This record gives sequence, C-alpha cells and structure tokens, in this order.
Amino acid sequence: MLYIALLAGLLSLFSCWTRILLAAPSAWYLDTRGATSALDSFIAYEQPIALQGVLNNIGVEGKGTGVDPGVIIASPSTDDPDYFYTWTRDSALTAKMLIDAFIAGDTSLRPRIEDYISAQAILQTVASLSGDLSDGSGLGEPKFEVNSTAFTGPWGRPQRDGPALRATALITYSQWLLSNGDESRVISKIWPIISNDLNYVGQYWNQTGFDLWEEVDGSSFFTVAVQHRALVEGQVFAQQIGTDCAACRTQAPEVLCFLQSFWNGGFVTSNINDHNSRNGRDANSILASIHTFDPDTGCDGLTFQPCSSRALANHKAVTDSFRPLYAINSGRAPGAAAAVGRYTEDVYYGGNPWYLCTLAAAEQLYDAVYQINRAGTLVIDAISLPFFRDLDPSVAIGVYPASSPVHSNITAAMRNYADEYVSVVQEFTPPDGSLAEQYSRDDGSPISAFALTWSYASFLTATARRSSVVPNSWGASKAGTPPATCSGTSAQGTYAPAPIDCTSNASNVAVTFDVREPTIYGETVFVYGSDAALGNWDASKGLELQAYRYTSSNPLWSGTARSVAAGSSFQYKYYKTGTDGVTVEYEGGANRTFTVPEGCARNVVQVDTWQE
Repeated sequence: MLYIALLAGLLSLFSCWTRILLAAPSAWYLDTRGATSALDSFIAYEQPIALQGVLNNIGVEGKGTGVDPGVIIASPSTDDPDYFYTWTRDSALTAKMLIDAFIAGDTSLRPRIEDYISAQAILQTVASLSGDLSDGSGLGEPKFEVNSTAFTGPWGRPQRDGPALRATALITYSQWLLSNGDESRVISKIWPIISNDLNYVGQYWNQTGFDLWEEVDGSSFFTVAVQHRALVEGQVFAQQIGTDCAACRTQAPEVLCFLQSFWNGGFVTSNINDHNSRNGRDANSILASIHTFDPDTGCDGLTFQPCSSRALANHKAVTDSFRPLYAINSGRAPGAAAAVGRYTEDVYYGGNPWYLCTLAAAEQLYDAVYQINRAGTLVIDAISLPFFRDLDPSVAIGVYPASSPVHSNITAAMRNYADEYVSVVQEFTPPDGSLAEQYSRDDGSPISAFALTWSYASFLTATARRSSVVPNSWGASKAGTPPATCSGTSAQGTYAPAPIDCTSNASNVAVTFDVREPTIYGETVFVYGSDAALGNWDASKGLELQAYRYTSSNPLWSGTARSVAAGSSFQYKYYKTGTDGVTVEYEGGANRTFTVPEGCARNVVQVDTWQE
C-alpha cells in the first residue's frame, strides 16, 4: 500500500506521465500484467522518477542552467567526480531510449528529441583535440562542454562508438518521420548528420580507440558491435530515401568478420589489440548484446543476439566473475542474480557494481526470452548448456518446441532470473529513487556521480523489455555472413556541416584557429589580435596553439578562443617562439581580419597558412 500511495503522489507531480497513464493503459513503460509483486510496485514507483531524472539532465531553452538546448549531460555532479559534460555515446544511448519511448506512445518527448538533433548538428562541427569535421576525425571526440564547445583537457580519445550510436538513434527517429510523411525533414536536416556519422564509421572502424569505459586503447567489442549495426541499418535507410551509403555497403561485412575475433570459445574477450592483462570478462559485452538486440531476429550467434548460445554463455561468464568479488554478493550462487560491475580488475572509486551494468544483465535476459518465445523453439547446445544448467540442473542439449515443458519452464526461469537482477537494483536504490553511477561493493550505498543519466535510461529500457516493449528491427537478419577471410579495409568518407535548427542565435562563439606552419621540436605557434580573447594585441597574452594533429605532411597548429562576441570583427596574426621559449618570429604580410558569424552556430573554424 505504501508504494501505491507513493505512486499516486508521483503521478500528480509528473503531468506527462499522468496523461499517458489515463489515456493509454498499455503505454511503453507499464507492465500491463498489473502490480502483482513488490518488484512490480517498485518498478511502477521508479519509472517516472527515472524518466524525470533523464529529462532533468537535458538542456532546455530558457532554463538558465548553462546547458545548451538538447545537450544531454552525464550527471549534474561537478566535483568528485565532475561529470558535468556531454558524452556523445551516453547522449546517443539516452536519445535512443527517448526515441523508442516516443514511438511507443509518449508524444511529450518529441521536443526533447528535436532539441537533441539540433544540438548534434552543432557538436559535429566543433573542432577538438581529436580533430575536426573536415576529415571526420573530430567525430571521435568523446565529450564536450555543456555549452557546445570543445573540452580541451587530457582524456582517452578518440572513442569510436559515439558516431555509430548517434546514427542508430537518428535513423530510428527518421524511420518514424518517414512513416508519418515527413521525408523532407529527414533528407534536408537529419540525413546530413547521419551521413557524417556513417562515413566516420566506414573510414575509421578498423583503427583502435578507447573503449566505452575510457580506459583501454585498443579494439572494443562494444564499439565494433554497434558500428556493425549502424552500417547495416544505414545502408537500408539510405536506400529508403533514395541515396546510397557506400561505406555501409562495403564495410559492414568486414566489420562483422572482425567482430568474430572477440569470441574465444567460451566468452567474449571484450578488448583486444590492447596489451592489457585483464581477463576479458567485461560488462562491455553484455551492453553490446542489448544495444544490438533485434526483436525480429532469432538467436543469431554472428551478431551475438541476446538469446544466442554465445551471448548466454558470455552472460554467465561475466556475471559469475563478480560473485566472489563483492561483499554484497555473498551467498548469491550461479543462477541467482548478483550485483554486476564493469570488470573484475576495476579500481575506479574502489571498483564497485554499477546500476547500469546490473540492469544490462537483466535486460539481456528479457530480450532473450522475447526472442525465444517469438521463435517458438528453445535451442540448447554445448556452448549454452552451462548457462541453462544454472537454471535447471537436469536440462539437456536439445531443441524444445514452445509446447514442451522444458521450453515453458526454462523461459519462466529466465524471466525470474532477470527479475532478480532488477531486485538487486531495488535493494540498493535509495528511498528517493535516485540512481548514481555505482553502489558500494561492501554495503550497497550509492557511490560516484549522482543522478547519472545512463543509469536512469538503463532502468527504463530494462523495465520496458520486461513488459515486452521492444524497439524496431534494425535488419540483423539481413546482415549476411562475413567473408571467409577478414580484411582491414576502409572507405574514405566525405563530411559537411549539417543544417542547424535553433530557437535563438548564439551571443558568443568559439573560434578555432587552424594554421599550417612547419616547425621543429620546441617551437610553439601562437595567435594574437585585437579581440580580448587574443590578448588585445599583447603578444604575451596571445592564444597558444597545440600541435596534437601535426604531421610532416600536414603541419597543423590549432587552438580555440572560447568566447568571442557573435557579429564582432577583429584583426589577428600568428607568431611562434623558438626552442628557447624566448625568441619570437612574427609571420609576414598584412593583418588578417575575421568577422564572427551571427546565427545558431556556436563554433566556427578559421583555416590559415602562415604568411612569409
């Protein structure tokens, strides 16, 4: 009764949820079986809190938070740790959740989705320490400031999963727009963003980068899996709108081939080509399975679908690895849910279970049950047998039709097993329903960043799958088979800024200066000029440029003046200091002149060549 009372109070606070509850009893986030258990009651209580937690972390015009409209922050936490940034990956996963919810019936979410699209068009143009849009390299930048400017601190970069995930989210929304007669918006506004991202995936998929935990520089299973998905659905989508995605068509089979490299016969080695000493068991692989879940595809092992023998064996290997690790897992035997972290060697904040990882373990099982029931048969082979034996020690290898007791008993046990993972989250969720990043391995208390957007989104997707509310198919069944021999190919991409929609013009713009000038080790290039951001012609206060993209064939120095008034004009020139840090050489020629554009754009790049 307490939960029912709390639910009633929450529904009065969240008008959008009340509207859906009254108008659509089978709305996307509800378990239509009704509240039949303490877990059902907890889910009904937590879902509106989780949705509001997500919405609170999205910039809205006029809120005065300093967060640009449509920008999705990771967390409001600004200290210990500082997560007050926007990550391309986390934002795309959150946007995909919102888009799926919108398609399933929550029409109140559409303005937030449209704001997100506009924000991504802006962020794609931001020059960063990873690069810029001219060659696509800037799309691999993992995070940005909340005002849509570059983050210039040290970080694990590039990260190559973000563009693929963003493409997936925007393709999903565009499919809805197409089905509702808005092809012109898709082609003119959204496809240019998607095209940039797909070209990035096609060009850079076979280069190493940092994993989703931002710690390992190598090849990540999660990254490669979501890249493959994006290329497959990108090709189908391009054909729908009368164009082509050559990178999708040529590279998807090779990416699928490479994806098989992560399977070691017993589980997924989540990171390879990385030279680290980890055991390979990582929630990275479970997250990959749920984010490449296709409800219209059977238990396909090549794409590691949730019900495939590979994915289920991997689920057991990963979740079992945490059982002896955490004190709060004491007594939780195989086949019973446990708190799940990132990987066993984790030391971040002491190495604890994460809400999103525990929920991912549940979500994969809900997905698997959906696929098995849809297929009408349960297949148990030598690879998946240990997983199923945890649920029923007497079960044997075989193919069991839906009419068989084994089929019904096993799927019921799998659903119950999934519920137990959500119950672990319930056990360690504070009374106010807030979800942090982690919970203590010793006593389950929240740890690290509070109100983590990804934690909230994970709760909503896992519980939606529990109610058999699933996303649209991405065409996994049409992905084909990989070539017999893998090739490290690449498709050169073409990139262009997407049109930007915005509700108000930028008052200040970040101006990036790119200048090509060959230097020797120890020399440094600066830009100075008549604007305050460039030192008001005081060379000692000039903007120091960085050589992070410098090569012998492209001697590029780059730096960003973070806040220059839109519409203003100024003069500037470049100079460089010698190896002694004292000698100064100024470029020749007349002073350069630049006018900051007015409009939606919050970032602009000026490309120059040193004047002799």
